[in-house]
Amino acid sequence: MKKPPSKTDLRERLQRQTAAFLSSGGKVQEFGAGESAYDRNEGPPPAPLFENRRTERTPLTDVVAALDARRASKRARTKVVRRRTPKRRRQVVYDDFGEPLRVVWVEE
Repeated sequence: MKKPPSKTDLRERLQRQTAAFLSSGGKVQEFGAGESAYDRNEGPPPAPLFENRRTERTPLTDVVAALDARRASKRARTKVVRRRTPKRRRQVVYDDFGEPLRVVWVEE
C-alpha cells in the first residue's frame, strides 16, 4: 500500500509549484485583512473530497476462512468448568432485644 505524503513533502511540492508559477510570469494578488477573493454572492468552490482513485484490494478470503476454521476448532473443545468452593462468612445471631447470642458460619 502506498504511504501518504508527509507534511514536509507537501510543503516542498507547494514551494516548487509557487516558484514555477512566479518564474513563468505569474503574479500574486494580495488581499487586505477582511477581504475575500470570492464575490459576496458566490461561495468558495467545493473542496475536492477524493483526489485519488480507489485502490484495488487484495482478496483475503482464504486467510479469513483459515482464521474462522481455527476459531471454530477452539470453540468445539469442551471447557472445564471449575466449581468454586463456597465462601464462608461469619454471621452474628441476635435475640429479640438486639443482644448478640452466638456466631455462626454461613456458606454463600
